[in-house]
Amino acid sequence: MNNLKIFLFIALVLIACKKDFPQTSEIGIASFYNDKFEGKTTASGQIFHQRKLTAAHRTLPFNTRIRVTNLKNKQTIIVIVNDRGPFVKGRILDLSKAGAIKLDFINNGLTKVMLEVLSDE
Repeated sequence: MNNLKIFLFIALVLIACKKDFPQTSEIGIASFYNDKFEGKTTASGQIFHQRKLTAAHRTLPFNTRIRVTNLKNKQTIIVIVNDRGPFVKGRILDLSKAGAIKLDFINNGLTKVMLEVLSDE
């Protein structure tokens, strides 16, 4: 019984501390913004432009620099998080059109990516 109490205590401490350990990488599906968002204000207050290398992520802080790798062709870019999303189940990142072009998935619309957190400014 004592071992169970110790285990539960350690588990609760780890869960409580989890928020202090930022996620540094993630694998999932990325998409890209529709043209109708060009010139609109992002959640960070910046104006969205398809030609810039920016991204939307649900939880990463604004201005976080992330390396995004297309796992199908190994193309890599660095983008800055300036918006929230994607709001479609199963997706981890919305990229600008410039990002989708550089990662070479503009014709497919979706691709499997790995993102790695580099920094937040």
